[in-house]
Amino acid sequence: MGTKTSERGTKAGRRGPELTPGRIAVLVLAALALIFIFENRGPTEIRLLVPVVTLPLWVALLATALIGAVCGAYAGCVRRRRR
Repeated sequence: MGTKTSERGTKAGRRGPELTPGRIAVLVLAALALIFIFENRGPTEIRLLVPVVTLPLWVALLATALIGAVCGAYAGCVRRRRR
């Protein structure tokens, strides 16, 4: 007995990752953000409330992007739970 396949040729009940326009846009923006982050490698001073921290700009940009991604993922999870 073989497994049933749908019209698209995938196994029944399993769908592969679809490349939607939204996912393509996110991938392009992520690639551009990474290029921007790694092109800005000079040291910079950042004031964190009271202390002044000197670190490479790419570290600050990458940390900010990661914090934003975590906040966005959390907001998406909360939104899905409320439905």
